[in-house]
Amino acid sequence: NIQNFDVPYLIKRAETLRVRTFCYLGRMRNVQSRVRKTVLQSKQMGKRENQMTNIEGRTLFDLLPILIRDYKLRSYTLNAVSFHFLQEQKENVQHNIISDLQNGNQQTRRRLAVYCLKDAYLPVRLLDKLMCVTNAIEMARVTGVPLSYLITRGQQIKVVSQLLRKARQKHLLMPSVRSEAGDDYTGATVIEPLVGYYDVPIATLDFSSLYPSIMMAHNLCYTTLLKSRDSLTDQDYIRTPSADLFVKASVRKGLLPEILEDLLSARKAAKNELARESNPLRKRVLDGRQLALKMSANSVYGFTGAQVGKLPCLEISRSVTAFGRQMIEQTAREVENRYTIANGYQHDAKVIYGDTDSVMVKFSVKTVAEAMELGREAADYVSDKFVKPIKLEFEKVYYPYLLISKKRYAGLYFTKPDRHDKMDCKGIETVRRDNSPLVSNLINVCLQKLLMDRDPDGAVNYAKETIADLLCNRVDISQLVITKELTKTDQEYKGKQAHVELAHRMRKRDPGSAPNLGDRVPFVIISAAKGTAAYLKAEDPIYVLENNIPIDTEYYLENQLSKPLLRIFAPILGETRAASVLLRGDHTRSKTVVTSKVGALAAFTRKRATCVGCKVPLSGEGDAICTHCKTKETEIYLKEITHLRSLQSKFSQLWT
Repeated sequence: NIQNFDVPYLIKRAETLRVRTFCYLGRMRNVQSRVRKTVLQSKQMGKRENQMTNIEGRTLFDLLPILIRDYKLRSYTLNAVSFHFLQEQKENVQHNIISDLQNGNQQTRRRLAVYCLKDAYLPVRLLDKLMCVTNAIEMARVTGVPLSYLITRGQQIKVVSQLLRKARQKHLLMPSVRSEAGDDYTGATVIEPLVGYYDVPIATLDFSSLYPSIMMAHNLCYTTLLKSRDSLTDQDYIRTPSADLFVKASVRKGLLPEILEDLLSARKAAKNELARESNPLRKRVLDGRQLALKMSANSVYGFTGAQVGKLPCLEISRSVTAFGRQMIEQTAREVENRYTIANGYQHDAKVIYGDTDSVMVKFSVKTVAEAMELGREAADYVSDKFVKPIKLEFEKVYYPYLLISKKRYAGLYFTKPDRHDKMDCKGIETVRRDNSPLVSNLINVCLQKLLMDRDPDGAVNYAKETIADLLCNRVDISQLVITKELTKTDQEYKGKQAHVELAHRMRKRDPGSAPNLGDRVPFVIISAAKGTAAYLKAEDPIYVLENNIPIDTEYYLENQLSKPLLRIFAPILGETRAASVLLRGDHTRSKTVVTSKVGALAAFTRKRATCVGCKVPLSGEGDAICTHCKTKETEIYLKEITHLRSLQSKFSQLWT
């Protein structure tokens, strides 16, 4: 987070110490680096407060905004990110003890030095592991924008740059438009899912680069849009399903289709070269390049549909989605009409779900290999019905397949008939960040037992055991931490939000460590008087741990676990039976309530030192063990050190 903390702090510190030459950080001798506060807002990253520093001739390559943009993590602290990608963690030094360590002895300063070295070393490791610099350079080459723009700005600037390049070649001017939110348009289609548990292979057919392909196939562009037909004949233009008119490529080739063709052909060349390359460094560069080309092609449609954007065009975006809806529906019809018993196939095919650019087909065959063969045949058959370069591809088979609702499903993912690649989940709590780790871990294990082990009883028993552990306070607090992002200021939220109210309280306690706009706020729900609103029960996990505040386990059962569990078990057990078996019964009757050590009777008690080994009260001051345990001093010491390290590990998990 050098952009918002380290560099501004160093500049401010230099001003305080009157080090006047420090502010000349750039490569231009007479230009000082200044910090200015900005608020950036985008659909992808929400609203964020940033501190921008001009460093002429150098790029301030901050890893944090790249991670927030490209990876969906529960926490973006250096500790959490390092553990996720590198399985390493920084030194456990809280900010409030740094001064004490510096003012202590050689050992405390050594600990602080290791902490600083690790803080500098881990970001470099992450940059290398995630190929951030390589990918950014390749994206800059593809789109023609400076590196700094890729970090601090959104997707639109990249498309604008490519449009300007192509417009200049064609001797065209690009208008500067001041846009405001206008009419909306219908998005992608979703074929109503046939919810259930499928113990047969389900083939998935996907359109390759659907929206870019539609724009290329039908020549959709700003330069080909017709407001009136003028003297054109019916053969010179097309009418889209949304009733908009565009001239055909034979009359004028659009800029956007040309840009997309260049990007996709360059990506194909990069992938071919990548397959032949043997040099590891060269392979990483080529992989970064093909990824940049893919992302650039996919962002063109979004650029035309951004109502508050540089150059919005509702006619293009609604035509693209209208073509997409039409094609998904046509694909479902073609597959179901061809693959029937009447046409000589063993079973009638059924499309059980379709979403944006893919359809899931039940051919009712017994093996994955048969489903793959029919899937490839169906993809080739349907592709011939569409205009080039639109292409339907067979991608994978799910077996078994659990279809929960729209945009929510799970299954074993096969690309080869002999062995599954992974367990794939979409829209389920295993991949959502607004739930506690307890939910994602529980759902993940239950799905493994259902899909991999084919053991519904084992999944039910595991869920019941987890619920019993939760109600008896046997679940580690790190599993109960929920994180939510501060996407707006306090005044912009219409209702009371748990993470917003907690952030407000944390600012009162310690403004230095409180979360800012754009940060993810971790919290747990604590016990309170009956009827207390949930937003008043949210508390900082560290504060809860330090003050031994009891957790509201009923809240976690009712608001975190119950709905996700019913969603995955209802298609198998039935909704009524699932609720009865999982949420009621002997496993929910035993509860343990942990009382806080702060206040209440603790105020009337007197603390006395006790022996570390046997816990008997000690009479002498400064002693740690009694005379009886003196002979086992070394053994007790080692045991306590082991326990301390275990607690430090748990604490580290919480503050990440």
